[in-house]
Amino acid sequence: ARTVTAGNGTVIVLSERESELLAQLARSPRQIFTRQGLIDAVFPEADDDGVVDTYVHYLRKKLGRSSVMTVRGVGYRLGELR
Repeated sequence: ARTVTAGNGTVIVLSERESELLAQLARSPRQIFTRQGLIDAVFPEADDDGVVDTYVHYLRKKLGRSSVMTVRGVGYRLGELR
């Protein structure tokens, strides 16, 4: 587990995979990542792309809905972190 400190000083605990996904998105904050690209980078052992959606959900729940933005028909990109 890894911790992240939010802008308001709140400490948020992320699992290793959540942290890896956030780091991947944050490396290129304006880039749109396809599900397959995220699988290749963060979840190489995954059998289907549903794992990406699941971990995006976890990040949104912990960091706020706008933390990861959906780009319809393409994938995800980093949003606004609170």
